Amino acid sequence: MKSASCIALLMAFVALPVLAKISPEEAEKLKSGLTPVGAERAGNKDGTIPAWDGGLSTAPACFKGEGSRYCDPFPDDKPEFTITAQNMAQYKAKLSEGQLAMLEKFPGTYKMNVYPTRRTAAYPQFYYDATYKNALEAELGGNGEALINAIVGVPFPVPKSGVEPVWNHKVRYRGQGTRRWNNQAAVTASGNYNLVKIREDVTFTYSKQGATPASLDNVIIYFLQLVTAPPRLAGTITLVHETMDQVKEPRRAWQYNPGQRRLRRAPNVGYDNPGTGADGLRTNDQTDTFNGATDRYTWKIVGKKEMYIPYNAYVIHSDKYKYSDIIQKGHIDQNLARYELHRVWIVEGEVKPTTTHIYAKRRFYFDEDSWQIALVDIYDRRGQLWRWQEAHVAQAYDKPYLAPVIETIYDMQNNRYLVQAMNNEDEESAERVFEPSYFDPSNVQKQATK
Repeated sequence: MKSASCIALLMAFVALPVLAKISPEEAEKLKSGLTPVGAERAGNKDGTIPAWDGGLSTAPACFKGEGSRYCDPFPDDKPEFTITAQNMAQYKAKLSEGQLAMLEKFPGTYKMNVYPTRRTAAYPQFYYDATYKNALEAELGGNGEALINAIVGVPFPVPKSGVEPVWNHKVRYRGQGTRRWNNQAAVTASGNYNLVKIREDVTFTYSKQGATPASLDNVIIYFLQLVTAPPRLAGTITLVHETMDQVKEPRRAWQYNPGQRRLRRAPNVGYDNPGTGADGLRTNDQTDTFNGATDRYTWKIVGKKEMYIPYNAYVIHSDKYKYSDIIQKGHIDQNLARYELHRVWIVEGEVKPTTTHIYAKRRFYFDEDSWQIALVDIYDRRGQLWRWQEAHVAQAYDKPYLAPVIETIYDMQNNRYLVQAMNNEDEESAERVFEPSYFDPSNVQKQATK
């Protein structure tokens, strides 16, 4: 009886909020010294990072409207300098370990063209209003796995613990729903690859204007992924209902295999299980740079610093380029990539001794203006750099929100890499809101077997 009482007491403690909301005085900074999402409004002392002026929320003249390709609003911008293996020591303090490793590994081809910094991240006013409210009310429970009293906006614009920026990334605003092509290629050391074409339908219930925590039914994201090519994978479906309180209920996931013609529960869709069609080059929790439960890691904020990160990636997103133009031996075509100097939050996650994950340590670099994870250094159990990933982002200025248009994961130990989230040869991502019933397993089963 004594043992049962102790367990009950422990469970009651775990369910309580464990991280405090900020004070009204701190929240007021979101209206003055900080941007509405928690970034520093001011530029840096050198003038190489400008002040945030509201971001880019008006479409340029080159944009043809909803559904058309996002054109480059800065066509006259030129690189201010280029970082190479020969001069990288000069910029070392502003580069991640993964970036330094790539410069050393490919001294003849890998480079980083650095452009003027443009702080384009901008969001709707209702998102800013919700963020201010969250700052005063949002908490975490269940050892960081339950989001409490947060809705629509950034939960923790002034983070106090390492897991808070991770939640900010997971629920960041990307519209209220979308259909997109998330095409990916696992590239061999010789530069060969097979393209996997993936269509994804997503509803971000957490982000719906007017939503309340009670209205979510504990689901923050509905996600439906359909593989359309190659033939050996075509028809494979992954369905996910991402939960807000993962202590109350873990992620709900199902998979459909055309050979079996049944939609089955799939508890393995998460953590370090291999991602679909990635040839072992990414884990499930590397989709969207990071997603899912955080409970296998102990998280800590390392600090903030200025870093060169991919940004305003309109050129590499252009439909002028085919996938074969982007995918090169060793790495993507760095002539098409744009890097800028931005301030980032650095957060490290180390695997807890009581659990396992193939990645023993991850170091995340969060763009302060969007909470998008821009870079990740990934380490094995020996403490050696194993993989590193980056997200090339662009502002969807007609929405507005910031989102990845191409993501890469480089394996430093086997000389391979994965490139994903491309749609250069397919339709542009379009905002589209699907009703929750669209993601009901019975409906997905019917659609799959038609």
